[in-house]
Amino acid sequence: MILKVSNHDFEYDMKNLCTVFFPFEKIRQAGDDEISVETKKTGDTFSVYAKAFGRSVEKVHILKNGEDEATAMSVLLYTTLSELTNFYPEWGILFGVRPAKLMHRFYEKMGEQGARDYFEKVFLVSKEKTDLAVNVMKHENKIIALSRKNSFSLYISIPFCPTRCSYCSFVSHSIERTKKLIKPYIALLIEEIKETSKIADALGLRLETVYFGGGTPTSLDADDLKRLLDAVESHFDLSTVREYTVEAGRPDTITQDKLLVLKNAGVGRISINPQSFNDRVLETIGRHHTAHQTAEAFDLARKCGFDNINMDLIAGLPGDDTDSFENSISTAMDMGAESITVHTLALKSSSYMATRDKDFDFKNRFVACRMVNYANMVLDENGYHPYYMYRQSKSVGNLENVGWCKKNKDCLYNVFMMDETHTVLSVGAGAVIKLKNQNTGRIERIYNYKYPYEYIDHFDRILSRKKGIMDFFCE
Repeated sequence: MILKVSNHDFEYDMKNLCTVFFPFEKIRQAGDDEISVETKKTGDTFSVYAKAFGRSVEKVHILKNGEDEATAMSVLLYTTLSELTNFYPEWGILFGVRPAKLMHRFYEKMGEQGARDYFEKVFLVSKEKTDLAVNVMKHENKIIALSRKNSFSLYISIPFCPTRCSYCSFVSHSIERTKKLIKPYIALLIEEIKETSKIADALGLRLETVYFGGGTPTSLDADDLKRLLDAVESHFDLSTVREYTVEAGRPDTITQDKLLVLKNAGVGRISINPQSFNDRVLETIGRHHTAHQTAEAFDLARKCGFDNINMDLIAGLPGDDTDSFENSISTAMDMGAESITVHTLALKSSSYMATRDKDFDFKNRFVACRMVNYANMVLDENGYHPYYMYRQSKSVGNLENVGWCKKNKDCLYNVFMMDETHTVLSVGAGAVIKLKNQNTGRIERIYNYKYPYEYIDHFDRILSRKKGIMDFFCE
């Protein structure tokens, strides 16, 4: 698509809003295309002209005294594109990752009613999404209050999976294709764990949560898992840890031996992620397991003593429909999952599924909206509360991802990470260290190499970059 920006500096906002409505279009500034948008400022007059698929809409707005120009232009573009496409995204002109954090900022400035009014009347967020943002914020605040000035979390990346799902954009590689990398990867990961612990000790940091993510950590065999868990216990003080999570993730990677290794190491929270309880949908997205295998893995985890199990479900998957999705939600609740995270399908450019026809979102976003709204309603009615939330670009329907849980089963790491509450020291391929200055709020990131082979080949550089942690805290 073509986006022309004339006489104003809001190109970033315009691009993001255009992506909300046309998520699979590559945005260019010149040329011919069946989709084009022009935003223009002439004195106090703002105008937007948009055309797509043989239709066009033009709107004009006269800037009012004291009105924020960027917001006014965003609202004008939103209303123009909504009329053009007959699609009215419930998050209005918001495209940021952390709406609950934004709500918190306005809540502190103008109180709850003022913040609600601003979201609904200025940002054009629906009442339902505004309510959700307020509820998430309130639950997050209880967890954020647990963090101290010297608190930190530890993230450990295991970038391997049995197979790669078609929607996945994470750094994950199938075990079959990368088997020869696993042993050297684990050896170096243990070394990075050791070096990171020395830095945490030197800075007097207090470990609050540990999180193994991926990929699928349980793609590793039981012995390799134990080596990593033992390394964490040997090098970090776990006496202050409030939560220890491992994403078991794929049901086809879960065995009793692995579960007992996790349990004996003090892991208290795991994820067993069906994504759907519809076998046909699972086959379509490349998940080589069945709904029955998910139920078996869940029962096995219960027998091994796990009483805090999360399940991920995805709204908007190809081949899914509202009845099937509602059944998936009901099944997860009936099984007694302590938390259910409802994601909206996001088609990143690095995912296999992003090569589908570009009108995928137009066909499915209204269905995804119904799915997500149903999940929000029924989980609330059945004793789950929304404890964290984030949004991704190019998600079907521009919707949200929300973690729902039963009382006292909130995932602390998820909240700390999404709120950017404190420093997160991350290790492994694709890991991002996030450093936070508690006095100024400044955040700085240090990136590890993305792929396992890069991590192995350039490990010395990864260790040398850790000097940046000390430099940051010693400023």
